[in-house]
Amino acid sequence: MTILSETKGRFTIRAYIKKIGDDLLVVLSGGKKHIGAAGFAQPRPSLKNKNKISATSSVYTYLGHKEDTIVKSISEELSKRLNRKVVVLAGIHWDNIRKKDIEIVKKLCGIITQKIIKSVAGVC
Repeated sequence: MTILSETKGRFTIRAYIKKIGDDLLVVLSGGKKHIGAAGFAQPRPSLKNKNKISATSSVYTYLGHKEDTIVKSISEELSKRLNRKVVVLAGIHWDNIRKKDIEIVKKLCGIITQKIIKSVAGVC
């Protein structure tokens, strides 16, 4: 298992990455530990250009959680860039978070996604 993290101010996002055969499992956490949503993506030929890889995803979000957009975008990006099935579980929560803080967390998730791509592409 590989563990990556990214921090800005009081916010830290951690990614636990596990290769399972040709597939990839990513667990994202930040703040209060829990599971809020799961995103499942698989690569497929792009609908616009069959010479490119895109991804299709499904998402499950527990009632009251908002990690759905994060797991959808990350699972799809990883799936199309790494050309493999990907599951992303996320539990990210800070009490009384402000809109500008949410943008920081989203940016950290984007950085983590790029780190995962570099890490997995070099190993798998």
